[in-house]
Amino acid sequence: MQEARSELASKLLDPKFVRELEVLRRRLEVRARSGASGEHAARRRGGSAEFQEHRPYSPGDDLRRIDWAAYARTDEPVLKLFRAEEDVIVRLVIDASASLDFGTPSKFEAATRLAAAFGYMALASSERAQVVAAGEGIVREETPVRGRNGLLALLRSLATMTPRGGTDLSRALETIVRKSKRPGMLLVVSDFFDSGPLTTALGRVVAAGHDVSLVQIVAPEEIEPAYDGDWALEDAETGAIVEVTMDATALEAYALRFAGLCEELRQVARRHRATYVRARTDEPLEGVVRRIVSRSID
Repeated sequence: MQEARSELASKLLDPKFVRELEVLRRRLEVRARSGASGEHAARRRGGSAEFQEHRPYSPGDDLRRIDWAAYARTDEPVLKLFRAEEDVIVRLVIDASASLDFGTPSKFEAATRLAAAFGYMALASSERAQVVAAGEGIVREETPVRGRNGLLALLRSLATMTPRGGTDLSRALETIVRKSKRPGMLLVVSDFFDSGPLTTALGRVVAAGHDVSLVQIVAPEEIEPAYDGDWALEDAETGAIVEVTMDATALEAYALRFAGLCEELRQVARRHRATYVRARTDEPLEGVVRRIVSRSID
């Protein structure tokens, strides 16, 4: 078990990265609250913190929350939970379509490492985290886990995902809104090369109370393509072949469309008080995580 944990952790979370995450997780604030009893104090006016129940202690939980009197009686550490407190869930929505299988390192590799980072921060703070793979709708939905003991399951879920098929992020987000009994933080990691009604879906997600962070993963060659001459390009998701002539006019048209997509995501983030970060696959993820935690709009 320990070897499996170490292997997965080293693949997705190297020790230097984890040290940075330990600092950043204390600055991570989830604006949405799910309404269930849990670890975080609700921002309510009035009311008192009425004791509700105990929960077994998990490594990484705040030691200040241990009921030491109960521990003295039972020799088992437990945490106090209060009725005026609410639970938090961080949903890691990863675009697992074939278009993410591009670049060196691939966009999908960067996406899973970023999801692992936020999953780690949530679990290390005793929150719940859930992995959701999105393709043409939801293609995989894992059971939420809590606390540091849930990290191995979360990393295993991410490590066994494979990008394939097409994209319909709007359908995936609509399904999450419909199935979620309570809102939470929604980290959506994608290249957002999706022709569906994504803006409308994101509006519904925010209206349902979710705290949204959009992370656009792009390869450097998608920002500044180095193609020249005649090409037969294959659509990674549909397999369709498109013959194009990459001259100055075509490259300028592509640059305008790409800039338009980024600007649309910025406007969505501003309109809904969401976060939008554009991450290159060749940049250190520590900086990306810092920008997300800081609620940036790139």
